[in-house]
Amino acid sequence: MKPNGTARVLNLALAIILLDQVTKLVVLKFLGFAEEKVVVAGFFKFVHWGNTGAAWSMFTGNNDVLAIVAIVAVIALFLARHHFELHTLGGQISLGLIFGGIIGNLIDRLRVKHVVDFIYFYVVRRDGAEAGFPAFNVADSAICVGVGLLFVLSWQNGGRPQTTPESGT
Repeated sequence: MKPNGTARVLNLALAIILLDQVTKLVVLKFLGFAEEKVVVAGFFKFVHWGNTGAAWSMFTGNNDVLAIVAIVAVIALFLARHHFELHTLGGQISLGLIFGGIIGNLIDRLRVKHVVDFIYFYVVRRDGAEAGFPAFNVADSAICVGVGLLFVLSWQNGGRPQTTPESGT
């Protein structure tokens, strides 16, 4: 049986949530808070950092407010899903990634009172200090890829109204 668009979005979202939560449980089990494990010296390490803010730690200390924002975002995206290329495979993938990522980080906010970030890329500067990209996780990656895919789909469409089988337009 071929999955419909809604089922595909749901299945991908659930897969992202599962992958995100399993990887975070591994981090919680094997790395103490603020602990780091170098994988490639001067380039990549696993860390156990908590983020009570949003992307790049903006709005740090606002975990509860950001949990509410996440809930509102999921509801708004669900209600507006027909505006996001839901009739195409690309639209379904992008929405599945975004829903899964938002919910994965929301689970952290409710369960451990911060988002667990653990993937950290960096370089060592001449002065010995690290210059790094903000730590992130599977959910963050899913959100970024999903939003990026939506931009590409919108750009390919050139902003034209979508034709959907339901509307006949």
